[in-house]
Amino acid sequence: MNGIEIVDLSSDDELGEVDVKPVKLEPGTIGRTIKNRSVQSVKLLNSKTQTRKQASEENKSSNNALSTGQSSTSVLEQCQSPGDDAGVCSTSAVSPAPICRQFWKAGSYEGELGSKVSLQNSTNYLHVHPLFLHSNATSHKWAFGAVAELLDNAIDEIQNGATFVIVDKTSNPRDGSPALLIQDDGGGMDPEAMRHCMSFGFSDKKSKSAIGQYGNGFKTSSMRLGADVIVFSRHLDDRSLTQSIGLLSYSFLTKTGCDRIIVPMVDYELNSSTGTLDVLHGREHFATNLSILLQWSPYSTEAELLKQFDDIGSHGTKIIIYNLWINNDGSSELDFDSDEKDIRISGDTTKVDTLPAWKAVNEQHIARCYHHSLRVYLSILYLRVPETFRIILRGEIVEHHNIADDLKYIEYILYKPQSGGSVEGSVVSTIGFLKEAPQVNIHGFCVYHKNRLILPYWHVVSYSDSRGRGVVGVLEANFIEPTHNKQDFERTSLFQKLETRLKEMTWEYWDYHCGLIGYQIKKKSKPPASHVSSHFTGQSNIRESVGLNQTYMVSDRAKGRLVGVAEQSIPISHGRSTQGLPIKRKGLVDLVKIEKVKRQAGTCANTSQSLNATANHLKDQETQNLMQENRKLRAKCLEYDKRGEELTVKVEELKNEMVEVQREYEGLLEELKALGVVKDEKDVNV
Repeated sequence: MNGIEIVDLSSDDELGEVDVKPVKLEPGTIGRTIKNRSVQSVKLLNSKTQTRKQASEENKSSNNALSTGQSSTSVLEQCQSPGDDAGVCSTSAVSPAPICRQFWKAGSYEGELGSKVSLQNSTNYLHVHPLFLHSNATSHKWAFGAVAELLDNAIDEIQNGATFVIVDKTSNPRDGSPALLIQDDGGGMDPEAMRHCMSFGFSDKKSKSAIGQYGNGFKTSSMRLGADVIVFSRHLDDRSLTQSIGLLSYSFLTKTGCDRIIVPMVDYELNSSTGTLDVLHGREHFATNLSILLQWSPYSTEAELLKQFDDIGSHGTKIIIYNLWINNDGSSELDFDSDEKDIRISGDTTKVDTLPAWKAVNEQHIARCYHHSLRVYLSILYLRVPETFRIILRGEIVEHHNIADDLKYIEYILYKPQSGGSVEGSVVSTIGFLKEAPQVNIHGFCVYHKNRLILPYWHVVSYSDSRGRGVVGVLEANFIEPTHNKQDFERTSLFQKLETRLKEMTWEYWDYHCGLIGYQIKKKSKPPASHVSSHFTGQSNIRESVGLNQTYMVSDRAKGRLVGVAEQSIPISHGRSTQGLPIKRKGLVDLVKIEKVKRQAGTCANTSQSLNATANHLKDQETQNLMQENRKLRAKCLEYDKRGEELTVKVEELKNEMVEVQREYEGLLEELKALGVVKDEKDVNV
């Protein structure tokens, strides 16, 4: 055999021996006719001239190294294999499961495979060892966090026309074991994009709104959910239609004793003139990679592999994760059986220690159910979901849930963190009591980043003395960066400032609103001198007066130094005292007093006072409702302004892309004309 084409995540030029069993190719599989539905979806390709096709092929040949994704970290190697590819193929027995099916115990090899070192030409070469797949995946402590990473890729494909993402249970045809299916109808990946996806650190997501950015999510999330994953992707552009299949198999790497990560891939391209699929990158390379795929994937024939494209359409991606991890008791970590319309995490739900009458409302609240129900988690995973996009879990659409809709007595607060005298960003925080308060012992902030939930119900204060109980907030903080697993934020100074402000926001809201849910308002102590009603620039001692609806923090309690952090309530939700702390609104004080009057009305002999108090309550309530509606409208205006700026940036990006496309079109047109002149000259000579 002359060689094998693989994606090898190492930096050397030669691959050690790989245990590949030769398999015989089925007659007629290479160059088979594609399904009629696929041919119809790419009829536009038939309008291309044969001359342009030949020019495109020559261009691919001359730039083979670039088009196949070669780089220092992801190379397509040409190397020796012990098998003979003359007539390749025979299907193998059932793919062996990894050495250990429990994720947290699967990160070790038996014997000395983990310490193997390759010597080539008396030189040591650094490899990406297969154990890195496991250690890299341990960044996901929570299985649903790994599922969310895979859905992020589908959400990012909305800009390429994606209208749905499917999350469902499927089965491994070799042994009938359950597998996880994730499929979307986005733009799909061409062969080069597929190689980048299977490699580490590649990310071509340049949009500011894209969730993914590190080029590591697919590997960590898929390996966290199961030992093996196979990817099918179809990509269509104005030049060609391609189909790519890639296999990332921890089972294959451990069973064969590989000392580096090897990812077998095969690529096809539709021949628009004949309607057949042509193999790319050479038949020998294709045959050897196909041999590994048929041995270690869930599909034992090439026909079964290609059949997986039948429901993809003209473009899209299908991911199948199999050999799913199991728990210590032998049950699957992902529970497909308890609810046929959901995927749950195996194990008992969290028990809540509270009053018997309040037990059900606490245990069934969304803040507790998302831990073990994927349907609940997906319903709050994104702050906004376009009406044209659907998340389909086990055949049923996931209904989007806005956490702000669960709140009562809502306030909107604009927060602008400052650093070095400049504003780093702005965020409108929605804060209020849960509608079930005070019965529920749930609290915290749901913090999103670029539309994606990062910290659900984040506890920013200690709730041991009931101060802050039932207070929940929602905000989108795009000025701080999430960690790689998107389950937390990087602990930067901006994050610390946000945490400090949210603590103050929680206590402030509780202190002036707790009476509305039956708690006694405590007398306020004298405010600290660090809170002033002036604007401190952070660069000089000059102070500028500000409106009553603004306060500025000028001291960092933790470090004892001055910083600039601005906060503004939208609109004037509280007056401000000369010390900078909020003054209770008259309406809220009256509401609290009226609540006390109503509770005493049954025993009070003076019914006329009760009636007067009720009348005053109705008037104040109406005023409060109008003010709250005004705050909502102000917040919406700010959100529309922000979206307008984002759209303006996107328009500029699209204009630049149009200019590039126009240049490419003119270049191709000139090339076509030049080829026509050459052809005419040949005809004249004949």
